[in-house]
Amino acid sequence: MSEQKTALVTGANKGIGYEIAAGLGALGWRVGVGARDAERREAAVAKLRAGGADAFGVPLDVTDDASVTAAARLVEDHAGRLDTLVNNAGITGSAAQTPTTADLDTVRAAVETNVIGVIRVTNAMLPLLRRAASPRIVNVSSSVGSLTRQSTPGAEVGPIAVAYSPSKTFLNGVTVQYARELQDTNILINLACPGYCATDLNGFRGHRTPEQGAATAIRLATLPDDGPTGRFFDDDGEVPW
Repeated sequence: MSEQKTALVTGANKGIGYEIAAGLGALGWRVGVGARDAERREAAVAKLRAGGADAFGVPLDVTDDASVTAAARLVEDHAGRLDTLVNNAGITGSAAQTPTTADLDTVRAAVETNVIGVIRVTNAMLPLLRRAASPRIVNVSSSVGSLTRQSTPGAEVGPIAVAYSPSKTFLNGVTVQYARELQDTNILINLACPGYCATDLNGFRGHRTPEQGAATAIRLATLPDDGPTGRFFDDDGEVPW
């Protein structure tokens, strides 16, 4: 089996996901670019390869069982194992998310993609991760999922969002449960907050670049064996729950 490490990054055809893939590729990793849109996915792969990365496309809809199963088979065919899984794919939902006027379909969609999609992909990839010497899982969250920050008067936590913010709180809780179950294995699983980055997820309103936003996820994807697990980080350190 090749000694080259392999990562799969979901939602990697643009934005923060693309920059995570690029950063790992620059470290010499083989990188699977997970994305639904075939044209954008292959364009991202071509761009990564032009920059010297060993990249391959992975058709992947995190909300679809068959798509995720096929993606796991493809990664196995390419590499035989998976060293790091970065669950980056996510949606914000509609702009208006006040609880009293919420469209319940918007809430369901956010949970389906941002939480259930992560569980679906993680469980499908776990057999491949278990074959790696130092497997890592990184779930891309957001500080808006911090209940501590959301409940702190005057804290800057963005608009009221009954779909997106609680979906990230849910993801944080799910990640802790994975860490508990996997505590006696060599798999480290952590959460990364990229900060408020200028991506099409927020209409490019963020003040950070996607490359800056990718830094914490890349660090967690490459943790040493004595690194933390079940924790939540941004560039400044640990994020409160």
